[in-house]
Amino acid sequence: MGSTGSAAREAARPATTGRRGAVVAALMLSMALAALDATIVSTAVPQIVGDLGGFSVFSWLFSGYLLAVTVTLPVYGKLSDTIGRKPVLIAGSVVFLLGSLLCAVAWNMGALIAFRVVQGLGGGALQGTVQTLAADLYPLKERPKIQSKLSTVWAVSAVAGPGLGGVLAAYADWRWIFLVNLPIGALALWLIVRHLHEPERETTPHARVDWAGALAVFACGGVLLTALVQGGVAWPWLSAPSLALFGAGLALVAVVVLVERRAAEPIIPGWVWRRRTIAAVNLALGALGLLMVAPSVFLPTYAQSVLGLAPVAAGFVLSVWTLSWPVSAALSQHVYRRIGFRNTAMLGIGTAALILFAFPFLPYPGQAWQPTLLMLLLGAALGLFQLPLIVGVQSTVGWAERGTTTASVLFCRQTGQTIGAAVFGAVANGVLAARLGGAGDLDSVTRVLDAGTAPEATRRAIADAVHAVYLGAAGAAALAFLVLLFLAPRKFPVLGD
Repeated sequence: MGSTGSAAREAARPATTGRRGAVVAALMLSMALAALDATIVSTAVPQIVGDLGGFSVFSWLFSGYLLAVTVTLPVYGKLSDTIGRKPVLIAGSVVFLLGSLLCAVAWNMGALIAFRVVQGLGGGALQGTVQTLAADLYPLKERPKIQSKLSTVWAVSAVAGPGLGGVLAAYADWRWIFLVNLPIGALALWLIVRHLHEPERETTPHARVDWAGALAVFACGGVLLTALVQGGVAWPWLSAPSLALFGAGLALVAVVVLVERRAAEPIIPGWVWRRRTIAAVNLALGALGLLMVAPSVFLPTYAQSVLGLAPVAAGFVLSVWTLSWPVSAALSQHVYRRIGFRNTAMLGIGTAALILFAFPFLPYPGQAWQPTLLMLLLGAALGLFQLPLIVGVQSTVGWAERGTTTASVLFCRQTGQTIGAAVFGAVANGVLAARLGGAGDLDSVTRVLDAGTAPEATRRAIADAVHAVYLGAAGAAALAFLVLLFLAPRKFPVLGD
């Protein structure tokens, strides 16, 4: 790995002092806020649109937030390595809470979308820095405990978000969706300020922040992710807006490479991709983000249209993987201590590929327990895959590189999800159009289903479309398996605790 002696010493030193329990509580609260805000708005859209208008652009309430989170992850990762975790987490929390307050007082849809982007600018700091601090707080032997706790918080919050948003919108006011962040975030912020104390560390005398690189990365990521999110939705893939955005994005990629090659402390350093372990984990978790789109986006539609379940029951079919995922992640340490990080992850993703491949062979229309069982098994497989890779890759770098490494992993996973939503959306719409004689896409078909007037042919078309998406997800899992097999080292070069 080419790690220096000082890096090894940094890895061996405690990364933080103070009351560790209080800091962990703050991290869990911060993680809950970041996970909730990715999903909590979904069920309150009718109330928000009824109050503010702007139905044609409401999808940006989600896209704007996720784009801002994704493109800021590398920036915050590098900043946390340069100036410390605590100031980055404090600044991100303040920006997130400011965005939440502004969202609560938004006067029209345009203002609400803009303030959601502000929220996302803070959310990127919460996601990346929380994961990095978790590795700082615990030695390698104890990291699965904190990571499984964070995984549980993320899973429960993400699943509970839509339900909580619906309750607040129905019985209070949609603005409370954002106001509830303030006391929770303020408590987390107070705990961090009071109890997190980072020890002094070795720093270069002229360390500078690469602001030009940060701006270039932000612009490039924003343009390319916008093209992926809106392509095929707001405009056709081969239309002028799509071509213009992709062209501008490719030009900005060249700008990023040029700026980062000249920077003394680049936001995205070249070693992130030159080191086999980090590059392999980045690619594998990018594939994880890709395959996660299949169940999280398409399974609820399948459960309601093909199985005939109510929305609450359909949500339960999806949510069962949040039960097995953290349990499997917590137990994964007993596996990777015997067979290593890479082999454990390969076991998990190989099993996941088989489960995803089995989904299209479920009987039509089938019983609800069948996809539920597959989701329970899929969560267990992915817990065995993701956590060993995150713990393993964080353990191959010292303090001064851990923030950048963690951020690169999360950035690749988020980008994989964005690409997956675009690719699998196009696949599903293509299958539907073929089965229905060239008419209809997923959105129009699900609206017909909601009205309760869909013929049997439409339901079969949706089943075929979701089956095609799951086959694509199985392919993504197989790709992750091959990346680990041929690119990742058999034994991760772990630094001493």
